[in-house]
Amino acid sequence: MTEMNMVEALNSALRNEMEADPDVILLGEDIGINGGVFRVTEGLYDEFGEERVIDTPLAESGIVGMSIGMALYGLRPVAEMQFMGFMWPAIDQLSNHASRLRNRTMGRFHVPMVVRAPYGGGVRALEHHAESYEGVLAQIPGLKVVIPSNPHDAKGLLIASIRDHDPVVFLEPKRLYRLGKMEVPEEPFTEPIGKARVIREGTDLTLVGWGSMVPKLEKAADLVASKGISAEVIDVRTIVPYDEETVNASVESTGRLVIVQEAPRTLGFASEISARAVEDLMDVLEAPPERITGFDVPFPFYKMERWAMPDVDRIIKGMRKVLTW
Repeated sequence: MTEMNMVEALNSALRNEMEADPDVILLGEDIGINGGVFRVTEGLYDEFGEERVIDTPLAESGIVGMSIGMALYGLRPVAEMQFMGFMWPAIDQLSNHASRLRNRTMGRFHVPMVVRAPYGGGVRALEHHAESYEGVLAQIPGLKVVIPSNPHDAKGLLIASIRDHDPVVFLEPKRLYRLGKMEVPEEPFTEPIGKARVIREGTDLTLVGWGSMVPKLEKAADLVASKGISAEVIDVRTIVPYDEETVNASVESTGRLVIVQEAPRTLGFASEISARAVEDLMDVLEAPPERITGFDVPFPFYKMERWAMPDVDRIIKGMRKVLTW
């Protein structure tokens, strides 16, 4: 075990899989010689060479399109989008091709590829560098959407994504890239795609989130615990497939649900979690599910980004709302 931050854990995952499987290829803008804008691929170009760590032109649609072709011919490409906000030109390739080819060919072909992208705010980035549109990706049948919240899960989930036979969009909360370290195995390991993690057990309400919202959920749960409120905290980890069973089991026990997402409110994945809870658990809910979200506005410049993102105070306010319903 080694102390790693999320950047180091992701780098370790990529190195492990490239050492184990010569079909794993990396491609993206500035990922080779420069090691990526956040240095996630640092050192891999020198170690594995330009044929396996490929610096591409600034063409997101082309990067994903090439990855689809590579995957169909037996490789396992890992493509990097420099920021999630730059992914829009590639949505055509993801929606119309990568996600559909297994169905289109009646199972004859799979598309084992990963698209990595830093996402979310909190690092004083410029426009198009702080988006959280995971809910859009979740509406594309055939894509898996994975979002780690700590270095250990980041490594295990990325390795699982690379080994998966279908396309995975792997979103990395850049606010957590270097926020802290934890023990992570140096050797390869996997975390299951489609399985949420119960971070702490509780009896009074269920807190659900993903990505950079998870540390805020933990802090909010710690603060209310001093006042005798017991909150169960769940890290979804994968938006698609969504682990409805784990979340529902928790809500059946607590009777109250608060979902926190960084993305804008309208049609975010928090709405899906809320809707499923109401459909399945109406008879046990003690209050309507509460959503704490970003706002339906373009992500602001850094002077207002803290206002735009859910914070611990807003989370606690939402908790009080469902507890006093």
